[in-house]
Amino acid sequence: MQPTVRVQAKDFDAAEETRRLTEGDRSIGAVVAFTGLCRDDGGTLAALELEHYPGMAEAEITRIAKIAMERFGLLGLTAIHRHGKITTGENIVLVIAASSHRQAAFDGANFVMDYLKTSAPFWKKEHGKDGSAGDWVAAKTTDDTAKDKWR
Repeated sequence: MQPTVRVQAKDFDAAEETRRLTEGDRSIGAVVAFTGLCRDDGGTLAALELEHYPGMAEAEITRIAKIAMERFGLLGLTAIHRHGKITTGENIVLVIAASSHRQAAFDGANFVMDYLKTSAPFWKKEHGKDGSAGDWVAAKTTDDTAKDKWR
């Protein structure tokens, strides 16, 4: 089975995506879903503006997803990442991993998120509640450390 990968401006429905992933497959015994939301960062943030490298972002997420499916024996995987201006409380990213057993699903979803944060070509710019457009968000060493645990 090939992973489902989408980069899109529109919102997604996590429950519907889970249903699509698992529908008719009785070998699935575990599903782990992670949804990343735009937080308000202590009440100062109004939105994030996410830009991506079209084509390359989808290719990199697909590459990561295929590695996860093989490495953890996943029966299915969905990864959706939004772009554009996303206000606080809205969905940004969804990763759903399906497997026969829970640990593979947990590990697969975690692996994909750790690599998405560091390898997929996305850039984030903060927009403050005061109307200011902040700087582009710098990469975090904690994200690199999280990815390194999978080596």
